[in-house]
Amino acid sequence: MSQKTALLLGATGLVGGHLLKLLLESEHFGRVVVLSRKSGGAKHEKLQEIILDFNSLDSAKPHFAVDVLFCCLGTTIKKAKTREAMIRVDYEYPLEAGRLAKEMGVGHYAVVSSIGANADSPNAYLRTKGRLEADLKSLDFAALSIFQPSLLLGKRQEFRFGEGLASKLLPLLSFAFAGKLKKYKAVAASDVAKAMYSAAYQTKPGTTVYPTDEIIKLAAAVSD
Repeated sequence: MSQKTALLLGATGLVGGHLLKLLLESEHFGRVVVLSRKSGGAKHEKLQEIILDFNSLDSAKPHFAVDVLFCCLGTTIKKAKTREAMIRVDYEYPLEAGRLAKEMGVGHYAVVSSIGANADSPNAYLRTKGRLEADLKSLDFAALSIFQPSLLLGKRQEFRFGEGLASKLLPLLSFAFAGKLKKYKAVAASDVAKAMYSAAYQTKPGTTVYPTDEIIKLAAAVSD
């Protein structure tokens, strides 16, 4: 079986960190390129780390000549400081990456969005994610995998009080998230990474959206 090549954006984040580890340890991927604003410190014979300013993402176009593009970029207004800066990270960079990938012949784009993403949402964050999903679909990738997790569980580099409190309470209430509410369960960031990895080497044609319950099912196929 021939090995695939991968390009990862957001490798220093909560989901991206787990995904990078999976890709480097995988027998399915022979080369992994990471685009980042700063070094994550990982060292591996498969890994090629490119440090750049994401405002000049097109300068890295040659590095988009891979089989699969993974995007785990995401931020908050608090961290980004302004809504405009948040939109750059959550919408403009992932979309520009998609355009470059399409131009370079990438067949599969796997991207982290959010449960509730809707281009018409009154919530700025969900509206931004919804716009991204809609615009990525218009690029017409052979395979587009959109992951819509609810609250992400895991240890972040920065502290978020609201998420910290919810991450302690929601697992205790998991029994309440049944039926149609399953997609709103909190999910481990490591499971999102596993689901992205699993979807990438299976490569389901067309656009597939994975809410939390489907993420958990897909992640179960990947052993620790």
